[in-house]
Parts: sequence; C-alpha cells; structure tokens
Amino acid sequence: MRKQRKNYTAQEKVFIIKRHLVDQVPVSDLCDEYNLQPNVFYRWQKE
Repeated sequence: MRKQRKNYTAQEKVFIIKRHLVDQVPVSDLCDEYNLQPNVFYRWQKE
C-alpha cells in the first residue's frame, strides 16, 4: 500500500529552508525530520 504524499504549503517550505540557511541545520537532518527526499528540498530552494 502506498503512503499518501504530504503537500507542504509555501509557509512550511520557507520555514524548512530557513532552518537550513539561518540555523545551519544539515539538509540530511531536515529531510529525516520532515520525511523528504533531498532532491525535493533542493528543488524548493531553487523556487
């Protein structure tokens, strides 16, 4: 059975990216915490 994908709002995406840029939280830690793939994180960062 497939897991349902979480749709993150723009505010949630900005919050996660800020944690990386301002608080210096590693991408791997954020991806584990929010159950993301690293390529998704980097795609958000480009947007």
